[in-house]
Amino acid sequence: MEGEAEIVVGSCAKPCGPLEEYHIPDYILKPDAQQVIVDHVPRCPVVVFINSRSGGQLGSSLIKTYRELLNEAQVFDLSEEAPDKVLHHLYVNLERLKMEGDILAVQIWRTLRLIVAGGDGTASWLLGVVSDLKLAHPPPVATVPLGTGNNLPFSFGWGKKNPSTDQEAVKSFLGLVKHAKEIKIDSWHIILRMRIPKEGPCDPIAPLELPHSLHAFHRVSSGDSLNMEGYHTFRGGFWNYFSMGMDAEVSYAFHSERKRNPEKFKNQLTNQGTYAKLGLKQGWFCASLRNLAQLAKVKIMKRPGSQWEEIQIHHSIRSIVCLNLPSFSGGLNPWGMPRTRRAADREYTAPFVDDGLIEVVGFRDAWHGLVLLAPNGHGTRIAQAHRIRFEFHKGAADHTFMRVDGEPWKQPLPTDDDTVVVEISHLGQVAMLANEPCRSKSINDPSLPSPSHDSHDDAKEDVEEDEDEWEDGRRKFGAADTFKLPDEIDIAHIS
Repeated sequence: MEGEAEIVVGSCAKPCGPLEEYHIPDYILKPDAQQVIVDHVPRCPVVVFINSRSGGQLGSSLIKTYRELLNEAQVFDLSEEAPDKVLHHLYVNLERLKMEGDILAVQIWRTLRLIVAGGDGTASWLLGVVSDLKLAHPPPVATVPLGTGNNLPFSFGWGKKNPSTDQEAVKSFLGLVKHAKEIKIDSWHIILRMRIPKEGPCDPIAPLELPHSLHAFHRVSSGDSLNMEGYHTFRGGFWNYFSMGMDAEVSYAFHSERKRNPEKFKNQLTNQGTYAKLGLKQGWFCASLRNLAQLAKVKIMKRPGSQWEEIQIHHSIRSIVCLNLPSFSGGLNPWGMPRTRRAADREYTAPFVDDGLIEVVGFRDAWHGLVLLAPNGHGTRIAQAHRIRFEFHKGAADHTFMRVDGEPWKQPLPTDDDTVVVEISHLGQVAMLANEPCRSKSINDPSLPSPSHDSHDDAKEDVEEDEDEWEDGRRKFGAADTFKLPDEIDIAHIS
């Protein structure tokens, strides 16, 4: 606040020098901590979430370094504490302090930034929580690449190589976070619904344990408005991509092998080599009769409120990717940049991350995927859509493989009757922190040429109205079910 004194109520525990810019005192993080006078308001307060199981031993090393440099209480190990509970306690306490007139609490509420270190699935878990909390001023998120693909960090300029964990490297990263720009990206809600089979399971089968993306992608409760009698319904969300077919099958094999033999997966380069070998073993480079046209009917809704249109999938397509960001499989861009002088591309635009549209791309096999390595290479462009639905044919197969933001699962398909449906819909946006060079582009970026047609404008105008028609139960990803404000807190201030 302009004109306010820098002397505020706070904690006496603080770091020296420039790291004061990121430090959050104890009493903000712990309601029972003693309040004392501090003489500095942090310009860039951060809360750090780290998956200690990511990146071999790097996750544990990062936790140690961040806790040495910051207040230990503002650094969380995701294997021990869920982000929804952490943010619940933090924002309830911030709201209480704001109502008491605490200046520091107001400043931290305004300027708080989140850091998440892990794979793409870990980052998506946190994004789902932030989205579900529906805060009036949600904090933007910076991502540290600790996974194998690291598509989310790469899309926003944070690189794709696992970072160094020494103090100087962490200080450098914090400096970049302080100066990073905010960019909004679309959030995508996914529902999977199937009739309860007469025999056999239909729950998603994860590689030995539930992956992070499926923490949000869970069966809805009997009281949820999405629940239908006689059906199993699951929900979730994604921010990078949803894929189905052979690429998800290879990813499933990789995750299964890594969880059976974690000692063999301590190095990012080794992980990527193992991934390629599994692709060869699974037949991703070989011809096969397995194609998605045999498995499912695909329908799209181009703009909010428009009619569903069935689209034809070529019989050679064995993998479909629904892309939100221009990074897939470790930094490749399957959509590319459509050229308006080509008749087949005239209905398509560049892949903006905040236009309410998702890009749908198909691949025949890994040889086809290699075209992404060439200049202007891309997959088979299938559609740009506001919603997409996959309706699986009865008895076409007993299972398929799916993947959300790097985390795969094997999906059993009932073979007795009725159709299994997967539906993806636009649902709001989240704020990311972007470093340079940032591959993700906003439709509102003044340095970019205007889209060649007005479908983006139509989508942006209609998206809020379209979402208002949804029942309350659909307006979340299921990632923060534990978040509930106490009765004494005024919800109007933060939701």
